[in-house]
Amino acid sequence: MSRHRSRGATRRKAWKFVISDHQRRLRERLLSVPVVPPPAPWRPVAERSIPVGGLLGIGFAPAPDDGRDLVMAVSVAGHGLFDAVTGERIARDRDPDPDDLTPDARPDLSCPGPGPLAGTRVRIAGLFGGGLHTTTWDGWTLEVVSPEWPHDRVLLSTDGGAPHNGPHGECWWHVFDSTRSELRAAGFSPSGRTLAVATSSDLTLWTRPAPDTLD
Repeated sequence: MSRHRSRGATRRKAWKFVISDHQRRLRERLLSVPVVPPPAPWRPVAERSIPVGGLLGIGFAPAPDDGRDLVMAVSVAGHGLFDAVTGERIARDRDPDPDDLTPDARPDLSCPGPGPLAGTRVRIAGLFGGGLHTTTWDGWTLEVVSPEWPHDRVLLSTDGGAPHNGPHGECWWHVFDSTRSELRAAGFSPSGRTLAVATSSDLTLWTRPAPDTLD
């Protein structure tokens, strides 16, 4: 019995994880930079993150009246809809149909839209899979890295993504660190006007003018 334990311990030691010098330098660089706000033209939608307890995932949809970005949040408490420009909650369904409570009930990971989105379905990215846009047509890139797993860091850049050879704060920005809650989803709206980070406890939004109006 003791010899069997000894062989098992030796085998586990043999599988020690080793990273290359390049990976080590990249990890150290990612750990060394502070959280900073995204650069102009991005601005925060609210002074602080929007609390959404038990958040499972989020999705985007255009407002039927003027096409502005709306963000749907699915949580253990139901479905909510937020204006991505003001952060205002404009609709809430505390008691959705049990068959549509979570997006995993549908092959396309969608839930019925509340309020002004009634009659439509919104694809949700988060705990059950799916994903948001990680690039915009005018050159912004978003990526999630985990140099200190299980905490995730969200990076915004204009240099096409890792390894980020340029200076931090000039061509790439560490905009979010999920040290308190588990990351659910991060990405852009299809329009490219909204940047969202969702965790299991809150929703953080940044907005900018429509890309074709920046000039």
